[in-house]
Amino acid sequence: MLAPCPTAVDTDPDEVFLAEVRGFLAEALTPDLREAGRRTLGVHSDIAAAKLWHQRLHRRGWIAPGWPAAEGGAGWTPRQRFLFDRECALNDAPVLFAGGIRSLGPLIIEMGTPMQKARYLPAILSGEDLWAQGFSEPGAGSDLAQVATKAERVGERYIVNGSKIWTTGAHLSNRMFALVRTATEDKPQKGLTFLLIDMATPGLTVSPIITLDGEHELNAVFFDQVSVPVANRIGEEGQGWAVAKRLMLLARSNNTPAALVRRVYQRARTAALASDDLEPGLMSRLVAAEIELTAFEQAELNLLPGGRLRDGDNTSSSLLKLIGSELHQRVAELAMEITGTARGVALEPFRDETGRLADGARATAKHFATRAASIYSGSSETQRNVIAGVLLPRG
Repeated sequence: MLAPCPTAVDTDPDEVFLAEVRGFLAEALTPDLREAGRRTLGVHSDIAAAKLWHQRLHRRGWIAPGWPAAEGGAGWTPRQRFLFDRECALNDAPVLFAGGIRSLGPLIIEMGTPMQKARYLPAILSGEDLWAQGFSEPGAGSDLAQVATKAERVGERYIVNGSKIWTTGAHLSNRMFALVRTATEDKPQKGLTFLLIDMATPGLTVSPIITLDGEHELNAVFFDQVSVPVANRIGEEGQGWAVAKRLMLLARSNNTPAALVRRVYQRARTAALASDDLEPGLMSRLVAAEIELTAFEQAELNLLPGGRLRDGDNTSSSLLKLIGSELHQRVAELAMEITGTARGVALEPFRDETGRLADGARATAKHFATRAASIYSGSSETQRNVIAGVLLPRG
């Protein structure tokens, strides 16, 4: 008897990969994890759910899709990473607390010492280390050249004094990567150094910042004679600007991925289809948002590292960050309008509730939460300047 001919589904690489992913998600995504994913407001889900999901992905070998297999990553292609992220979004998987996975880990792989790779990469993969980013300061937001936090070298240690602000997840992290000033030069970009800091170091304190959506996601961090080993420096002293630029290239290219926007779009679409009194203009805007999102997904596939994003190409990463963050804001605003602000603008009374009132409260809070998307990791104005610097002729 002849064996049956393989079908297109059997042989199409995407379908084979998606079948494996969907099987894993069906088993590993328990109802409580899906609910945590649906209720996510900020850049990560409830930390307990995010950690549990991290552990399950780590056990499966899928926690670092973009890392090379030799460093403990999945070694997937850009298309596989895109398909996986989209399936996670469609299935309400928790959003990871993953600055270490997405930006610092790849930076250490590229620029770290053998000691740094051995010490930090396994802990990032396992979730033992959670990393906060110490870049912005009260006088240095998108213009990181103005960083003033000082680090004086004393023997084999740096003594750090100063402060950072808008530090996402500093209260949840045990590590921080930070840009500090080790010298004052003729140009502000010179004299900066990139350090890895243990959050438990004496003299380091964290103060919460409560945002418009009522969440505690951001913090101020203060350094008072904080001692950091020289061995925790990435790159040479005074070359932190180049290191930070490389990290920001990595961060911007996955800062607001299409899958994150699709999560919000799915909530808006579900609410629209369930409504019996939806204004026709809102449905028209929802269709337009789907078209924009589909176009953004294609751009992401073309421009992400490993696609057409060239090494060191700030233009492509800035383009992804600009499109993603502003589309994220528009879709979140649309979701709020569809569910109706009159159904609740205060999230807290409805945090553990279900129904249209709670959905409206969460949609409004999500709209508030996305207001910062066009500021962090470089404002939209900064991204446009980067793009214009390449596209416009220089006189």
